[in-house]
Amino acid sequence: MNKDAWGNLRDELVETVGKNNFVNWIEPLEFSRLENGVATFLVPTHFMGDWVQRNFGENILRLLAAAKHPVSRVQFSVPHMPRKAAAAPRTQPSPAPQNEDCDLPGAPLDQRFTFDKFVVGKPNELAHAAARRVAEGGDVTFNPLFLYGGVGLGKTHLMHAIAHELQKQSPNLKVVYLSAEQFMYRFVQALREKQMMDFKQIFRSVDILMVDDVQFIAGKDSTQEEFFHTFNALVDQNKQIIISADRAPGEIKQLEERIKSRLQSGLVVDLHPTDYELRLGILQQKVELHREKYGNLAVANGVLEFLAHRISNNVRVLEGALMRLFAFASLVGKEITLDLTQDCLADILREADRKVTIDEIQRKVSEHYNIRLSDLIGPRRVRTIARPRQVAMWLAKQLTSRSLPEIGRRFGGRDHTTVMHGVRRIEELKTQDSQIAEDLELLRRALEA
Repeated sequence: MNKDAWGNLRDELVETVGKNNFVNWIEPLEFSRLENGVATFLVPTHFMGDWVQRNFGENILRLLAAAKHPVSRVQFSVPHMPRKAAAAPRTQPSPAPQNEDCDLPGAPLDQRFTFDKFVVGKPNELAHAAARRVAEGGDVTFNPLFLYGGVGLGKTHLMHAIAHELQKQSPNLKVVYLSAEQFMYRFVQALREKQMMDFKQIFRSVDILMVDDVQFIAGKDSTQEEFFHTFNALVDQNKQIIISADRAPGEIKQLEERIKSRLQSGLVVDLHPTDYELRLGILQQKVELHREKYGNLAVANGVLEFLAHRISNNVRVLEGALMRLFAFASLVGKEITLDLTQDCLADILREADRKVTIDEIQRKVSEHYNIRLSDLIGPRRVRTIARPRQVAMWLAKQLTSRSLPEIGRRFGGRDHTTVMHGVRRIEELKTQDSQIAEDLELLRRALEA
């Protein structure tokens, strides 16, 4: 095998890894030698070699084996001489090393996560609009864009969609998407291999930096330090930063205050738990996609409405349930009826039916407001106790099937009229007091998680 043979073979990887991954990771590989069953490729940096080995090594090995080359293993090596010194001379001056697209250590993008496959509803319309605005490119209007919300609400989908759109409009933009854990891994690797200058050069030369699940660097002092300096360097260059987390910046424990401050300096957008209409819309869109894959299976009336009602906390679980349903129906050759749905998804539906208890509500409210549980259910009427008590009563009314007299008994034997007054008072306050509204949303989300 020689360099020409590799050049002919590698183009076959485009379909397997996708065009973006091919351009960033496969195209820069330079075949070096084949000895004793080991194919060696030259790469610009250790970061790139490690990433290609872990993510595309098996693809390359299968390609070489299919072409009848005697290869049992592939390895990636950084040449001792800079690659530019050995490269053919160019008619134009070579750009600085930090502008090499192949050096960018981002994670592969999911081809399913595009804007046209994102179902917009009231709980996510602001986040969608903000993501669309960033994806248009041009002048940076808010930096960073910080998206937060619970699992399965669409944060990662929007981030991938932004990256897809930016790369489609401006293929030369250096867009890097990765998780906070991957950022930390690369930082630790750079420390271990004494490659910190390479690390800094790579991450501070991007046009768009996207970091998912930033809460994972909380408590990691050295990683936070490097993230802080990377963040500042990019903002100073007017480069766009997009961050996601499972909660607002101020709520991430063990995250340095200076980082919280930076993250709050841009646009912070909450993705709320989905409502019934949005879940139904997502299911309707997915049905069409599954019919393309599994055949034009019939779905009985009421099945999608049933799923949208019963699986309410996590869109990923909802989508997974629908996929399982289509796969099962195609295997047994049956229509997707309500009975088949209940049989096929019995375990998921049982989990979705987990009931919130009054005990859980009382404990969570006590922790949230930093008061004793005995005070919450006791006779004290001072406002610092009475208001959290009314919040707990409101949550008990909303999240449990208990009657007002039953709720009253669990709050120190109070009369049902007291519970009714507390519930009505919170209903009024949540439209007038943004803090109460935020408390209710946080507590509801914690209890339904």
